[in-house]
Amino acid sequence: MRILITGGAGFIGSNLAKTMIEAGHTVTVIDDLSTGYADNLDNMNIEFHHASILDEGTLDQAVAGQDSIVHLAALGSVPRSIRNPGRSHEVNATGTLKVLESARREGVGHVIMSSSSSVYGSNPALPKHEREWVRPMSPYAVSKLAAEQYLLAYQSAYDMQTLAFRFFNVYGPGQRAGHVYAAVIPIFLDALLRGEPLPINGDGTNSRDFTYVGTVCEVLKRAVENRSESPEPVNLAFGTNTSLIELTEKIAEVTGFPVDLDFRAPRAGDVPHSQAANEKLRNLFPSLQPTSLTQGLRETFAWFQSTISKNS
Repeated sequence: MRILITGGAGFIGSNLAKTMIEAGHTVTVIDDLSTGYADNLDNMNIEFHHASILDEGTLDQAVAGQDSIVHLAALGSVPRSIRNPGRSHEVNATGTLKVLESARREGVGHVIMSSSSSVYGSNPALPKHEREWVRPMSPYAVSKLAAEQYLLAYQSAYDMQTLAFRFFNVYGPGQRAGHVYAAVIPIFLDALLRGEPLPINGDGTNSRDFTYVGTVCEVLKRAVENRSESPEPVNLAFGTNTSLIELTEKIAEVTGFPVDLDFRAPRAGDVPHSQAANEKLRNLFPSLQPTSLTQGLRETFAWFQSTISKNS
């Protein structure tokens, strides 16, 4: 199959490109490298378009002839969206609309996209079911909700096969630290290897449903190969609930390093707790076996160590 991955030079996108190539598929990537890295795609046999999904001409070139699109291009981070809500909307909502329109122009009838657990926002229910009410707490969450709803609307309006996955705190090898919008696990592992305290925003009781990137890529691969679709969003996580304090304890256990903590003020827009109901995901992929947090942290830590040794 011919697969286009938007945002394919990013953390999840580059892992997915590798997974797809290893499965024998032909991969095209479009990425403006605003948050992704060209070296994530080193030694991969892909067709690469260095452009934004907002560039309709180049987007159409990338979309033409594809069997399926996995739309991962986005401007992530709640704090970034609070600083610049207009840009988050432009890339995440308008960008998704442009991808869908390009798919329609070029006759590509299957589109998968990454939405976010952040759309649940202030809804306190645990676990989060896809039919629960949503109440976004940040412009980022609003933009992802708009994007997934566009995807679902295109099923009804244009008979397109679409599937919107709500990602929950994806982590793993290739997810970098060292920038202001880095995710919590790379921040923690980077601090640990530097001999610094692990920074915690709030009191450490905030909890997340951490999902290993290898598991996410396996789901996306199967969804492409099966041309999976759904009339509703689907949570892509497995119902775990790990507080930040528990995460630091697990990191200490896995790495054998002593852990010190640096408690800081809570961040605006952060959701207190996140845990997925996964019945819809299990129905779509009943044989899927997720990677445990222990194993995922072990593999992620090994990647961090290897990266540091290469750069030293």
